Amino acid sequence: MSYDFQSYPDREMLAINLANRIAGDLRSILSHEDRAVLAVPGGTSPGPVFDDLCAADLDWSRVDVLLTDERWVPEESDRSNTRLIRERLLVDRAAAARLLPLYAPADTPEEVLVDLESQIEPALPLAVLLLGMGTDMHTASIFPGADQLEIALSPNAPILVAMRAPGAPEPRITLSGRVLNDAIRKHVLIFGSEKKDALANAKGKLPEDAPINAVIEEATVHWSE
Repeated sequence: MSYDFQSYPDREMLAINLANRIAGDLRSILSHEDRAVLAVPGGTSPGPVFDDLCAADLDWSRVDVLLTDERWVPEESDRSNTRLIRERLLVDRAAAARLLPLYAPADTPEEVLVDLESQIEPALPLAVLLLGMGTDMHTASIFPGADQLEIALSPNAPILVAMRAPGAPEPRITLSGRVLNDAIRKHVLIFGSEKKDALANAKGKLPEDAPINAVIEEATVHWSE
């Protein structure tokens, strides 16, 4: 797997630099496209990046923001990724962006997959992608051992896949590996020595065992302790 690995002296510098990189990628794509899709993860790691990115001077009214994955919980839940990006990314200048939802009120994600996909499909391919990675080498909600792992990693995968995985307390919905990997610009954000070692250990493994390998080709990895 070939990717660019960039390390930073501290997390604050990483957040500032990565926000600038993403903003620059969006400006570049908007210079020759009417709209651009930015796909981002939830969780705690990207929050500081969002805090810087939301103030970037670009035409946010032409940007669609999409989560890479979502826990199947209402938006008011503390575990909602949608809530996170509304509070930390879709503010300041970025409030002008359009959110493409990855959640709709329903008991299970399967009930609304078609409706959610219909809103995403016209905006593809992803212009800029930001991903995280777990110590188990999962990315988005594509987990080793997940019930729909084979479908999510298939070359003919649908746009969205409902996922249930060992250790995940609720169902998930995720962009498939195919959609993630087709992004024009790809960035991966990881913190700490444990995740750095996990990324190194992923080399040579099949995507079924290390899902990050399905999407990391030609990405830029941003790391700080």
